[in-house]
Amino acid sequence: MIGLELLAALLFGLLLILGATVPHRSQKSIYELERQARANNKAAQLELNRTKFQADIVSLQMIKISGALVLFAASLVAAFGWLWGIVLAVAGAISYGPLARLSFIQSCAAKLYEAYESTVLEFVGKHQKIMWWLRWGNPKMVDTTLSSKDELKHLVEQAHSILSEHERKLIVQSLNFDQRQVKEVMTPRSMVRTIKKTELLGPLVLDDLHKSGHSRFPVIQGDIDHVVGTLYLRDVLTLDTARKHTATAETAMDKKVFYIKEDQTLTHALNAFLKTHHHLFIVVNEFRETVGILSLEDTMEALLGRKIVDEFDSHEDLRVVAERHPVSNQVSSSTKDV
Repeated sequence: MIGLELLAALLFGLLLILGATVPHRSQKSIYELERQARANNKAAQLELNRTKFQADIVSLQMIKISGALVLFAASLVAAFGWLWGIVLAVAGAISYGPLARLSFIQSCAAKLYEAYESTVLEFVGKHQKIMWWLRWGNPKMVDTTLSSKDELKHLVEQAHSILSEHERKLIVQSLNFDQRQVKEVMTPRSMVRTIKKTELLGPLVLDDLHKSGHSRFPVIQGDIDHVVGTLYLRDVLTLDTARKHTATAETAMDKKVFYIKEDQTLTHALNAFLKTHHHLFIVVNEFRETVGILSLEDTMEALLGRKIVDEFDSHEDLRVVAERHPVSNQVSSSTKDV
């Protein structure tokens, strides 16, 4: 009798250990595990086997628990008779799960599993035909599939150990790029610095333009709703010194004017910049009214997620830049939508 009671106690302890055992699960994707395994990474090969034989390992665990429960119930019935034996067996079957969650039991189970894991993996790897009959369910090597851009952005933002802050920001900005509109990044109408086409390009005007911090300006006829060209500081610097005091913005401007709608995407804007080889677009609304301007730098900053310094803004003496980049301002007049 005492021997049967001791056997029941040992079987209950086995149930606790089996119930507390949690097979290791890899946090890496199947692709990454296979990539590292091909590079002879033994740790990755072990994790790949864990993932590959996950269903088999769980099936073996369930079979062991089922067998232990049967033997546990049989030993109690033999020790205490049918009535009390069944009552105690049911109580043990109900209680072993909650008890298996106790930290010290889980710690013991983890140590035992680590000691015999390699043996278990080797067994299921060599006896796949047997495991096919014993397996619970149909095993699949499920890889993580992304369901949305938001999920991908979340993963990127959490990848601190893999990507630098700049790389994370660049990827997130790129993912958002085709959803953003021109009006989100343009310089609004109220902040646009313009110059009249009849304005003389004297020292005071040039100094004022340079202090504005920009290198290109819409040239207007009357008001900003009538843009007739774009004035580039580099073109002004290439003017003959003798003519500078009498030259007007009209004589130095690029007469090509391109318009883009405020609700166009930045992807469309970038393609338009590449197609036209122009650096400044006039942004208009549905009524063809000017609501702002969009530069190539604005678009690239939205794509890259960081400020781009215009080389013409970073020099105290713009003539240094002009000598490096001589540009002819003799172009044909053109006004287009992009």
